[in-house]
Amino acid sequence: MSTNQRTLANPIEMKGIGLHSGEKVTLKILPAPENHGYVFQRVDVEGQPLIKADVDNVVTTNRGTTLEENGARVYTTEHVLAAIYGCEVDNALIQLDGPEVPIMDGSAKLFVDAIEKAGYEEQDAERDYFTLKENLYYEDDEGYVEMLAVPTPGQEFRITVMVDYNSPILGTQHASMYHLGEFKKEIAPCRTFVFLREIEMLAKNNLIKGGDLDNAIVLVEQERTEEEYREIAKLVGKNYEDIKVEGIGVLNTIKLQFENEPARHKLLDIVGDLALVGKPIRGHILAARPGHRGNTAFGKIIKNLIKEERKKTPTFDLTKDPVYDVNQIMNILPHRYPFLMIDKVIELTENTVVGVKNVTINEPFFTGHFPGNPVMPGVLQIEAMAQVGGVLALHNVEDPENWSTYFMKIDAVKFKRKVIPGDTVVFKLELSAPIRRGIVQMKGTGYVNGQVVSEGDLMAQIIRDKA
Repeated sequence: MSTNQRTLANPIEMKGIGLHSGEKVTLKILPAPENHGYVFQRVDVEGQPLIKADVDNVVTTNRGTTLEENGARVYTTEHVLAAIYGCEVDNALIQLDGPEVPIMDGSAKLFVDAIEKAGYEEQDAERDYFTLKENLYYEDDEGYVEMLAVPTPGQEFRITVMVDYNSPILGTQHASMYHLGEFKKEIAPCRTFVFLREIEMLAKNNLIKGGDLDNAIVLVEQERTEEEYREIAKLVGKNYEDIKVEGIGVLNTIKLQFENEPARHKLLDIVGDLALVGKPIRGHILAARPGHRGNTAFGKIIKNLIKEERKKTPTFDLTKDPVYDVNQIMNILPHRYPFLMIDKVIELTENTVVGVKNVTINEPFFTGHFPGNPVMPGVLQIEAMAQVGGVLALHNVEDPENWSTYFMKIDAVKFKRKVIPGDTVVFKLELSAPIRRGIVQMKGTGYVNGQVVSEGDLMAQIIRDKA
């Protein structure tokens, strides 16, 4: 399967009721551009605020995962996020005209069905995976919830779950997903579950206004009297004849689709909560007695590891023989003095290139920038970065001397520190998307002594020179 990002080919619209709020809500899942990720939008709130599906925006995990940003909240996000992530959609805008994602049938199936019907559109940018390189462990304060993530040889996203509620009905159950391709059929249809005693408490406290015995697996742990069943039926708006069961077991309003459906639903919740990490994951998640609180706490551990990896700057061996020296570079690029901004290329692959610029006081731009305080102009740092990228774009072209690269767009440019005479700037560029129709998209970073000095997203077009 392609490793490019993808979004929906067509918008989706669904209507339902929020489990806890009881409010009717229209939910739309719309296509979104590359690198957009998952973002909710409350169209019923003034200003239609956006709420990024980010683990750092989790404000409560009480009976569902709630996000808050820009003064707005969205409740019970896990099932729709699990569906979008499980269908390998990378970018989506999720609009709601109410505070809570509709519960639908208590699973992710109806969301998955709608996504499959809408279809997919592949995008140019590649997926930015988080690949686990070391074991990660989480345990809650009581030692009840345990989660472990380990690297996987095949780099797939795998989850194994164990649930144990010391219940005569549930007992100990296990569920596994060996790769994300199993999600749609094996995990998405699995509905949320609740114990009958919990329904009594929630209904009496008006906490499941949108609850219905048809959108959850209800587990009965102890025998009930007829009077008790009549009271429960009244609380949830059902006829007594519709809910009575003999002894203990699963309430007869619904039939299990899998013997271990409760454990599979816990796995579904993990998929939805870990979608908040912000990157597709390559690794094996093992979870004992998981819940939203533990899932999101573990998600924060993963996100913090991603942040730490971003801070680590690469090391470069400036003493090794160059891939291209300055004379070979001039056989590829048309630039000449005083505008050739790179001295050598030390690394080159199909998708990355590393080039070096030795900055000396003899640079002509130092005459005016600035007298007595020489500083390499930021625009020339970006030009040098682009020239290194030009080598990546042209080194496989049969007659590179007859081609030129021209800027089309420069985004997200930042300058972190000054570049002065005596500095050696190492520029690393990576393709953000495959080169297509002569369009080159690159992420570039400049380093001096291991510190980032400049960075930016560059887009250029390769054009053949006129004869």
